[in-house]
Amino acid sequence: MNKLFLKKVLILVFFANIATSIFAQQKPNIVFVLTDDQSYGLMGCTGNEFVQTPNIDKLADEGVMFTNAHITSAICTPSRICILLGQYERKHGVNFNSGTSVSDEAWEKSYPMVMRKAGYYTGWVGKNHAPVGKGGYESGVMEKSFDYWYAAHGHLGFYPKDRHKIFNDAIAFTQPEIINEGVDDFLDPNARKLKGAIKFLETRPQDKPFLLSINFNLPHGASTSTMKQKKDDDEIYKSLYRDIKLPLPDNYIAKKDIKTPKLPADLLRAEDRQAGYNYSDTPEGFRERYTRQLQAMTGIDRLVGNLRAKLKALNLDKNTIIIFTSDHGLFMGEQGLGGKALCYEKTTHVPMIIMDPSFKRKNRGRKSDALVQSIDLAPTMLTMGSIAIPSEMQGKDISNLLVDKSAKEVRDYVYTENLWSTQFGNPVCEAVQDKEWKYIRYYRNKNFSATKKIKVAKELGIPVNKMLYAVHDPDIAFYRDLSDASWQGEKPVYEELYNLKKDPAELHNLVKNGEYNAKLDALRKVWKKEILNARGTGKPKVYRYTNDSDPTGGH
Repeated sequence: MNKLFLKKVLILVFFANIATSIFAQQKPNIVFVLTDDQSYGLMGCTGNEFVQTPNIDKLADEGVMFTNAHITSAICTPSRICILLGQYERKHGVNFNSGTSVSDEAWEKSYPMVMRKAGYYTGWVGKNHAPVGKGGYESGVMEKSFDYWYAAHGHLGFYPKDRHKIFNDAIAFTQPEIINEGVDDFLDPNARKLKGAIKFLETRPQDKPFLLSINFNLPHGASTSTMKQKKDDDEIYKSLYRDIKLPLPDNYIAKKDIKTPKLPADLLRAEDRQAGYNYSDTPEGFRERYTRQLQAMTGIDRLVGNLRAKLKALNLDKNTIIIFTSDHGLFMGEQGLGGKALCYEKTTHVPMIIMDPSFKRKNRGRKSDALVQSIDLAPTMLTMGSIAIPSEMQGKDISNLLVDKSAKEVRDYVYTENLWSTQFGNPVCEAVQDKEWKYIRYYRNKNFSATKKIKVAKELGIPVNKMLYAVHDPDIAFYRDLSDASWQGEKPVYEELYNLKKDPAELHNLVKNGEYNAKLDALRKVWKKEILNARGTGKPKVYRYTNDSDPTGGH
């Protein structure tokens, strides 16, 4: 071969590689932080006067905070899959403790897979509560879907080493600090290497943009309940906030003082709250759990601060977008309610902050009351990475709302739902709302109560846990029949109408007030349109796997 020609070829290859590297670096890095059971008001920037979250508050000061962000399903597994696929639960068909998992075909269109195929180096750290592939959590699909994996399926507990071997090599023992070690290992080639981490490459490529998902199992009750104030725990988790007599939440009703339940007894079985949310039954129980939630939030906040410091030290801060949100909120005794899986603001309204270092000064620290949802994050991240949005995604790209306060909002109504009557006696329900009004409809509760399941388990001589997590029917077709029943004609057994402007706590149901009949009729029509939009077409692309008991250790 001609030496001159070979030299020219080598020069062209050299500059082509440089061009490829520069193009890759032009794409922003993205860090997605997801908390667990974090209600909207658990940060300083959302009005909490007790919690110390200076780093998250600073993130809001430098980014855009959406004050009207909602999830689509207020329970862990479906909510997280809604985020991953950019779809409503009614579309993707995977529910909590239903023994269903995302099919390989559907998973290929999740935002982590799409971004990985487009050249992003991907990492997943912390908790996974999304069953994917045949066999669900045991399939190994999630572990293989990322270039870097330092996570465990289901609940981590506050001391993850007690539950999951993958974290045994960490120096720390407490959840936020173990997750922080994983973040450092992913980002920093000089950080201490974690033997438990599963890596496609030894170190993160410097010439590729990255997508890092940080998933907490906090301030979730199942993790905060395991906090033991051990001698070696950070002082945050031992004494912080314990010198304050924290007030009870507005409209708090102790279990023994409930005279008229918020919802009819045959719809929401109040006795089932004892199965998992009895910590909010008394003022003392509430204060202890709330103290732990605040401590957990401060631990999470410290990680956010460490993350930003690490990005700056590695000269990555100018090209890294940070997104912060939660999978849903949580009742803590307000109106005598505990838990989630309902369509009230307390459970569906979540914090959402997006900080892009390229923001112009006028967009930093801005608050937007646009109606946005968790399913919007996937298409938004893809747009930020200059990647085409799969047609299967139902969420909307909200990137224009970040840079233009006059940009057209992506929706007029938010649609939320709970499609499964869980072991805690929750009914199937659906809701539509705009910035002023919310309409909720409920259907006959067809599930056994937790009390009955416990009784049956004892009669059958099987572990109570197996009965508590049993589902209605192992057939996926049943799930589709259930989710289709309402729009096909099943009548609601109870309805609610709230004026969110005048009654943000949803205390006064106006559905029987004739003055608002026109508004009620209008929202019923909106409901029909939104539910069909959420359902989409075709059948859910899901697998069925054996699930006699909850493999994740709780909800």
